[in-house]
Amino acid sequence: MTKKVLIAIADGSEEIETLTAYDLLKRAGAEVTLASPEGGFVSMSRGLTVVSDCAVSEVANDSFDLVVLPGGLPGAYNLRDCEALDQIIKKRAEKGEAIAAICAAPAFILAEKGVLDGYEATCYPSCEEGYSKTKWRTEEPVVCDRNIITGKGPGAAYLFALKLVEFLYDKSARQQLENDTMFN
Repeated sequence: MTKKVLIAIADGSEEIETLTAYDLLKRAGAEVTLASPEGGFVSMSRGLTVVSDCAVSEVANDSFDLVVLPGGLPGAYNLRDCEALDQIIKKRAEKGEAIAAICAAPAFILAEKGVLDGYEATCYPSCEEGYSKTKWRTEEPVVCDRNIITGKGPGAAYLFALKLVEFLYDKSARQQLENDTMFN
């Protein structure tokens, strides 16, 4: 069965985190949708222009196996302020459905909305300040606690994406990708 993944992006989202997750999830066989607050062109954090598949509001009622939130600034703030994405995150959190975030996104989106209360998570060091209801493990590149997967930052993007594949599929799918992409 094909897994469906939503990757939310906005102006200022981090390229490495977005594209690595997109690429490895597609290689694993997932159907990946890139959605942005307004749809259309998105100017990423380092100037790369990406065309989203649709606006977040267009997929707000769709079913996904996983929602991924890349970091980058001001990308994480732009995603945090997207009303349609806020509703998706709230519904998923209430139902215990899978959400993944990396870099600034775990703190500035998930912790700020209370989604990480009582969870272990990682994020870009110093972003966690002021969010004391989360057990931060910022020394770790990737943390998976129940239905939430978090990554530290751009340097952890590959490990983060591999963990997403393992979470959605299994360890053998992850190992196959590691072999196919010559990671190991």
